[in-house]
Amino acid sequence: MRFRRLAVLMVLLWSLLPLLWQLYTSLRTGSALISPQPGLSGWTLDNYRQILSGDPPFWRFLLNSTVVGLASTALTLLLAIPCAYGLQRQPARTRALLSGALLAAAVFPYVLLFLALLELARRFGLANHLLALSLPYAGLSLPLAVLLLGAAFRDLPPELEESALLEGLNTWQRLRWVLLPLIAPASASTGLLVFLFSWNEYPIALTWISRQELLTLPIAIARIAGSSVYTVPYGAFAAATVLGSLPLLALVVIFQKPIVAGLTQGAVK
Repeated sequence: MRFRRLAVLMVLLWSLLPLLWQLYTSLRTGSALISPQPGLSGWTLDNYRQILSGDPPFWRFLLNSTVVGLASTALTLLLAIPCAYGLQRQPARTRALLSGALLAAAVFPYVLLFLALLELARRFGLANHLLALSLPYAGLSLPLAVLLLGAAFRDLPPELEESALLEGLNTWQRLRWVLLPLIAPASASTGLLVFLFSWNEYPIALTWISRQELLTLPIAIARIAGSSVYTVPYGAFAAATVLGSLPLLALVVIFQKPIVAGLTQGAVK
């Protein structure tokens, strides 16, 4: 039992080490970070003051990323749930072919689609529209979301839908009132993956958004400047990273139970 607790503690420390290192870096001055002799001096909150006193304020970038992430997640789930349901109702051979195509689309490097997406943004006037980012994000997340939710539908016993069919429920009623509540944990874990992708995405947001007040968090962090051309503001970068991680930590803590249930769904029969 003691060895098990020690192993869990070591895994926990290993997982938290990047966040703890960012927190340490955000509280140190630049000279203290490069000093070969770390001491008790050199602690500061100036990095957080620099981030929070910017123009536009840092919370604006957090809000932009939150809006884009929520819109992308909602659009992806809205499309993925009926697609996953329809996929599992196909014949076995058709389902296997479609699943293979979805898997190929999910692992395809989206950077190769970058120029095509940029041309679409130019042609349809999607540049500098914050909610327009949810369109490519949802499209890129959709194949993986359909596969994950399809696995959740496949784990449900078919007798549930047969009973609902005998009760006179049509397809949409069976999906809405019977099946959808049962795959809520899988929907939560899938939605979290989509939200994380939208939160951290960089190339599309970099080229589609140029107005300072509409920047998402990764772009805003990348544009943090030092006091001179030759200065790298490690402390400011770390402070922005810590602040940007807090909403994600809160999201995971709040929805911990459905996320864990969704990740382990189907593991035990």
